[in-house]
Amino acid sequence: MKYMISWFERPQGSPTEYENAQKRILEVFTQWKAPANFKIELFVVRVGEWGGHMLVDCDDPLAVHKVCSTWPAFEFQARPVIAVEDAVRVELEAIAWRDGLKPE
Repeated sequence: MKYMISWFERPQGSPTEYENAQKRILEVFTQWKAPANFKIELFVVRVGEWGGHMLVDCDDPLAVHKVCSTWPAFEFQARPVIAVEDAVRVELEAIAWRDGLKPE
């Protein structure tokens, strides 16, 4: 299953607390290793923000949850996603089925 994981910075306290949180985030990140069953296909940061997006392929939702739990200074959203060509194919199948219904 593919997931689009997005993260957004949580509001911090004082400027000093915020700076310390940023340092801790980078300290943890530089030592972090992705789980073996967690294939990162895209990993980007939104310009001008402390947040970004990661497209991963992972068969274990617990691994996704664990990754999202690693950085409590961020709010995470993990959404299952499918390829657009697959979505279009099944949408066309659904439309064809619906169009084939007999009027009541």
